[in-house]
Amino acid sequence: MAENCLSIGMKAPYFNAQTTFGPVKMSDYTGKWLILFSHPGDFTPVCTTEFIAFTQAYPMFENLGASLLGLSIDSNPSHLDWVYTIQELTGVPVPFPIIADRSGDIARLYGMLVPSSNYTETVRDVFFIDPTQTIRAILSYPAANGRSVPEMLRLLQALQTTDEYGVLTPANWISGQPVLVPAPRTYEELLIHKENPNELGLHCVDWFLCYKDLDS
Repeated sequence: MAENCLSIGMKAPYFNAQTTFGPVKMSDYTGKWLILFSHPGDFTPVCTTEFIAFTQAYPMFENLGASLLGLSIDSNPSHLDWVYTIQELTGVPVPFPIIADRSGDIARLYGMLVPSSNYTETVRDVFFIDPTQTIRAILSYPAANGRSVPEMLRLLQALQTTDEYGVLTPANWISGQPVLVPAPRTYEELLIHKENPNELGLHCVDWFLCYKDLDS
């Protein structure tokens, strides 16, 4: 069966699910950011390091108004045993729910299943879903390589900054650094960028490449 092909700008598919925190549904996250991510399997080395990293970074996601929601096709008892083991290893409980998707129905909705595994394993996908339940970014990693949680936080902050200020973020941008403004749409705007950018508080390399300090 072909997997759904989701892309940026699409509505996140609706689901009801059983998790380590009890039942959840997609609409529970309306009005907030949701980071929905899949992992290949419980009690695996890379996934364990990722969940420890997610747990350590959870307060930062919370401060940004974002919820975390994990998923694999392992059973709920397996998830529960695994998160208990993580707590024993770290002294910290996993503070977010994990979906038990034994049928693979939710993973199939989101295109998370690995075809080469006869649909018995999920990849390391990450979906950034905004408060309107629109998919804003998608990251995919292979089973052998763990995700960068700092990059996930950076991207979330970039998306939120773009939404709040109507700006762009340059390569390697981190919160607090100058942002980019959209390129001019008219010749008049081009002339302002080129000849008098200070009117708009801009620092222009050229008419199409202008930076702005958000605190100015």
